[in-house]
Amino acid sequence: MTEDEKMQVAVFRFNVIGDFVTGLQMSRAEKRRLMREKCVRKWQIPFSEKTRIVKGTIRRWIRLYSKSNGDLKSLFPKDRSDQGKSRTMDDDTCSSLVELRLQMPSATVPHLIEQMNRRKLVTPGIVLNNSTVYRFLHQENLMTMAGGKPQDRRKFEAELPNDLWQSDVMHGPKVDVDGKMRKSYLIAIIDDHSRLIVHAKFYLSETLASYLDVFENALARRGLPRKLYVDNGAAFRSNHLAYITASLGIALIHSKPYTPQGKGKIERWFKTVRTRFLADYTATTLDEFNAAFDTWLDKDYNQKKHGSTGQTPFDRFTSQMHCLRTSPASLKDYFRKVARRKVNKDRTITLNGRLYEGPVALIGKRVELLYHESEPDKVEVKYQNKSFGMALPVNLTVNYRVKRDKNNNPQIHVDNHTPSYRGGKLWSSKRRNQDER
Repeated sequence: MTEDEKMQVAVFRFNVIGDFVTGLQMSRAEKRRLMREKCVRKWQIPFSEKTRIVKGTIRRWIRLYSKSNGDLKSLFPKDRSDQGKSRTMDDDTCSSLVELRLQMPSATVPHLIEQMNRRKLVTPGIVLNNSTVYRFLHQENLMTMAGGKPQDRRKFEAELPNDLWQSDVMHGPKVDVDGKMRKSYLIAIIDDHSRLIVHAKFYLSETLASYLDVFENALARRGLPRKLYVDNGAAFRSNHLAYITASLGIALIHSKPYTPQGKGKIERWFKTVRTRFLADYTATTLDEFNAAFDTWLDKDYNQKKHGSTGQTPFDRFTSQMHCLRTSPASLKDYFRKVARRKVNKDRTITLNGRLYEGPVALIGKRVELLYHESEPDKVEVKYQNKSFGMALPVNLTVNYRVKRDKNNNPQIHVDNHTPSYRGGKLWSSKRRNQDER
């Protein structure tokens, strides 16, 4: 498995355990309920055909992350060291057993074991017996199951500011762009507890770059949330966004497809924008439109009493400032993309069609390059979590003039005399002048 694939697995695992490791205060009953929900839910696990995760696996990930003081790399998948050895119940067998149990809720334990063996869902070398399966199903609360119940949906509110942010995109009006009318998109993030709009802006597209601009500004102005709740759009499903949130200790949660009920607060605010802002303002250029929108947002919406909370969004958000997590001073660095490249023998590194020079000590090594697409001249080189400074764009003219001493140290050679050929030999202008005298 490559480093990129391991990173995708680690980000997925963080999103699974994010509720337990981001500092959210929960009672034991709430933790047990949440654990049950995660165990019965179907997941899209990277590079795996399994769709279930058992309780023991989730607890192991929590322990690894906590012991490493929040290092995302602690969740990297490890190569198995017990290949070929028999274990009582491995993770794959447990996951298959949970999935089969959900498919056959009324089946007896012997019948489940029979079906596990018949469908070849048991890892070779493992023998299932009644007591092992019976004990495992009891631990997972899967012995007595009732099906056909209606889905339990309840109105909710986050307990504190920045406990939960909701985010979505609204199709906006057309704006004038160089004499042509183009469609705009409103990207917004709302704090679930206070209903404060932490940041929102109109763009000409709903791409990942547009969303990351809103997200970075929101973090810089309002601090770090514990959870970010988004839908399943292409921008929200990007690995880059998942890596950013996991690195900042933010749990990224995606809503279930075709279930917009969970994002009711942001959808209700979009309705407010249509009735209170767009109804009174005619779009011109995008910059003028956003300037008017910022004024309305800061002086109107965020400062008016909300019907559900009885407070203004700004007052409710700032009433408990002690619980807010401030953004790191190096916030912009978290939004850099990461690419892995090998340093060539001539010290060059290729990134997005551009040549850079790497350190001599890293020749032949596979390094990490951290960069912003908008700043191609600022590329940091890292190897084994150690920074080796910024990579400089290759200047072939300067390299032509570089000579090295016997210790392989570069020295700039400056030749003030233009070379010329005479009689098949290379002559300098200095020697030519001597001969002429």
